[in-house]
Amino acid sequence: MTIAGVLPYIQVILSVLLIVAVILQQTGASLGGAFGGDNFSASYHTRRGSEKFLFYATIVIGVLFCASAFLALVIT
Repeated sequence: MTIAGVLPYIQVILSVLLIVAVILQQTGASLGGAFGGDNFSASYHTRRGSEKFLFYATIVIGVLFCASAFLALVIT
């Protein structure tokens, strides 16, 4: 199997992982802040532990997904 045959499966896996990572990050946000309401408790805070790992993992998965999409564009 060539890279062109495996690439769609890689993109599906990366897209599902990216969706899960983004949804897990949104659990700490309140509903008022999501719709533009005043949310004074949403001030700056330092990411620690698993929240920091999830933040960096989301960035890495997003970059890998973009790279795989670009690779699919170049191959075809």
